[in-house]
Amino acid sequence: MTFNRRRFLQATTAGATMLASGALASGPALAAPGGFPDYRYVRTLLRPEQLAYNPTGEIIFPCVRGVYDRLSDPLGRYYLYYAPHDKPGGICLAYGDSLEGPFTEYPHNPIVSNRWSPHYDVTHVSSPHVLWHPGHRELWLYFHGENDTTRLARSQDGIHFTYDKIVLNTAMLPHGATETSYARVFRHDLPARGARYVMVFMRNTTANRRDICWGWSADGRDWQFAPEPLVHPTEVGAVNLSGPHLLKRGGSAYVVYHTDRDSGGNILITEVGADFTRREHLGVFYDSGSAAPENGRAAAPAFGTDRGVPYMIYEAGDRLGGVIAMARG
Repeated sequence: MTFNRRRFLQATTAGATMLASGALASGPALAAPGGFPDYRYVRTLLRPEQLAYNPTGEIIFPCVRGVYDRLSDPLGRYYLYYAPHDKPGGICLAYGDSLEGPFTEYPHNPIVSNRWSPHYDVTHVSSPHVLWHPGHRELWLYFHGENDTTRLARSQDGIHFTYDKIVLNTAMLPHGATETSYARVFRHDLPARGARYVMVFMRNTTANRRDICWGWSADGRDWQFAPEPLVHPTEVGAVNLSGPHLLKRGGSAYVVYHTDRDSGGNILITEVGADFTRREHLGVFYDSGSAAPENGRAAAPAFGTDRGVPYMIYEAGDRLGGVIAMARG
């Protein structure tokens, strides 16, 4: 395991060029570690107090998908999924024609609730991640509820879902796991493992330390999981990690994830390689600003490209007290 201090300092400098007000600093943009765009906050997309479905005053874990070329009659070019976390939670949808916004709240949220007879009855459901499955021409929704269980539901229109199965819970991991949440699934070939999909997720343990773990699958439904974490918080100078996302560039794969506020509240990046055997910790991918709406915390990033422009959609602000924000590369 290595921590590249030079790249860490370069990335921190890049993040510092964003002004406290959220305006862009003058001068050329610096590249983030791994050669990724230097994302900078532009605006807030969703605030809980502006939503009709707002049971808890908080929303988390955005996932954005372009559906204009996949669905026959979508509500907009892009679907933005999100959820409250605290009970009862609920998987929600907003839609818009640009990643710049605005996004319109779907009027019948939540599209998936914490009670789905006869499949489950839990205190909450949250952390939606939606994958386009080309083989089935469906949108596959991965979500948690309770915190120890990740489930799969499937849809042909991105709004009405059919329950499929549990894809991950603590019983599938080595003894000591207490939570398995915030999973994201990506199309990524691992020929040596006979896999076409990978999952990255947060695991909590009896030691109350949250790390980033991973698994692989041939079909996106049945999974195998690595017994050791992909990234341990002590390797990157953190206490807790969460909200992982897979990125690819130059034939390699990278995992970005956020730290808790006590560990800086930033989004970090680790190169894992195309076969997930590499562990090079590259430092800060996105440095959260001290001003609103970030207030020292950026988390749970999702990524998209709109007409050639890269975007990052993410949580900004306090844990269970923030907004869904947009940064542009």
